[in-house]
Amino acid sequence: MQYNFDRIIERRGTDSIKWARYPEGVIPLWVADMDFPSPEPVIRALQRRLDHGIFGYSQPAPELKAALRERLRALYGWEVNEEEILFVPGIVTGLNIAIQSYAAAGDGVLIQPPVYFHFFRDPIHHGRVVQDPPLVRREDSYEIDFEAFDKAIMGRTRLFILCNPHNPVGRAFTRGELEQLAEICLRRRVVICSDEIHCDLLYEGIRHVPIAGLSTEVAAATVTLMAPSKTYNIAGLECGFAVIRNEELRKQWMRTSYGIVPGINIMGHVAGLAALKEGQEWLEQILVYLQRNRDFLAGYVRANMPALRMCRMEATYLAWLDCREAGLPGGPASFFLKQARVGLSNGPEFGRGGEGFVRMNIGCPRATLAEALDRMKLALEGM
Repeated sequence: MQYNFDRIIERRGTDSIKWARYPEGVIPLWVADMDFPSPEPVIRALQRRLDHGIFGYSQPAPELKAALRERLRALYGWEVNEEEILFVPGIVTGLNIAIQSYAAAGDGVLIQPPVYFHFFRDPIHHGRVVQDPPLVRREDSYEIDFEAFDKAIMGRTRLFILCNPHNPVGRAFTRGELEQLAEICLRRRVVICSDEIHCDLLYEGIRHVPIAGLSTEVAAATVTLMAPSKTYNIAGLECGFAVIRNEELRKQWMRTSYGIVPGINIMGHVAGLAALKEGQEWLEQILVYLQRNRDFLAGYVRANMPALRMCRMEATYLAWLDCREAGLPGGPASFFLKQARVGLSNGPEFGRGGEGFVRMNIGCPRATLAEALDRMKLALEGM
């Protein structure tokens, strides 16, 4: 079927975190939540479950792990056994299990800011020490400083949390980059936890490489976190999974989460299976639409807001905008909220290197994006 992503759907009054954060009149383009309906097969599968009318204790159908294994095999040539897949309600839950499983209080957790705030807030919350060699900005993108990365590892560094594709800078790291990261982690005996939730949201010419798929040695030191939630816009249904090939790492994970972390709920696993089995048509169409939104944003910024710089987006639907040259009073997120009535994610929320930046969610109808940009342009002109 042909999906209409230009259709604007009212989300206020629907318990949406995205739309409830700001008062009416503000266009919210902050949290990673798209304003598009999920694939029709997902909606049909959920409706069938609703029509059944019984919502007792449930477990994912065996077909869900089979579908996940087939997807990893087909996309990446990555062979995974059934017992190596563990379900989690969400990727943030998985990050916290990893932190508590593989790093004790006082141990070091390595991250690469600017990065999703849970990467540095959650280790600190659990009494771990964050080591944060930042990514290096090069022209319109970011690179890894491998020397700084290696030097940041201390005697008690136990865990590296990788974000690939990277949120918020939009990089999809190359095989060569991942091989260098993996070599350092293996040599320094650091466990890798790789958040790959955006792995399906890639633009033309870009391929995702799971770091655990590099070799059996890397797989043995890696926990990979994935989910259909961002891909098919079903985050509220809470369906994620970890791939852990190393039996000892898997046992540690299970000991940490025992009795605390629930499995995925009945609607989550129903939606996840339907999305994986029948959502490809929707995914192909949404990627075309998102790429056009990305290109529209890039062209608009160049033509109408020359004081802003847009980071090159290889993946995700989250644009990273450099507003430092604009000298916006109070910081760019505050400025655009007050003067343009556009809600954006504040750059400093992503740690070192985020000052003077904002993150913009372009997963919305083009008309919504265009209106937000027009408001931002007028606000800049009125300075």
